[in-house]
Amino acid sequence: MLPMNSSEAGPKRDLLRHALATLAYRGGKAVRDTQESFAGFRASETSRTPVQLLAHIGDLLDWTMRLADGKHDWHDSAPLVWEKEIERFFASLAALDARFASAEPLAPPEEKIFQGPIADALTHVGQIVMLRRLAGVPMRSENYFKAKIAAGEVGSSQAAPPFEFD
Repeated sequence: MLPMNSSEAGPKRDLLRHALATLAYRGGKAVRDTQESFAGFRASETSRTPVQLLAHIGDLLDWTMRLADGKHDWHDSAPLVWEKEIERFFASLAALDARFASAEPLAPPEEKIFQGPIADALTHVGQIVMLRRLAGVPMRSENYFKAKIAAGEVGSSQAAPPFEFD
């Protein structure tokens, strides 16, 4: 896969990459400063645990990579231990960002990639945040409009929040 510059990628591809960076920023904040004990927290008998949600997000990102290549096959994976799921999350984001930055065409339209797996992953990050509050491990709220998020920044090391509040 050859990398392309922003003008070659097009605005839709750029927006997808920004969405991935947003997912990395918000997802990173959702899992930061948590312990393995939080990973198994269950709000009710029928709810997913944080580690199950993070594994599902990893499955969504892996599926997105296959969708980009025109393959519509879904795979459920068994959750790994919490730290390994966190590593998988960022590794999957990096691989997908590299795919979106490449000159390789995408099989489905960018809008379909966003409306399906990317939007779903963002929803599940919000569920992890909610579970943190229910488990007594809240994180500070933030004005995400002011966050330093940039396409290509999809690793576990993210900019410090510029404006948080309780």
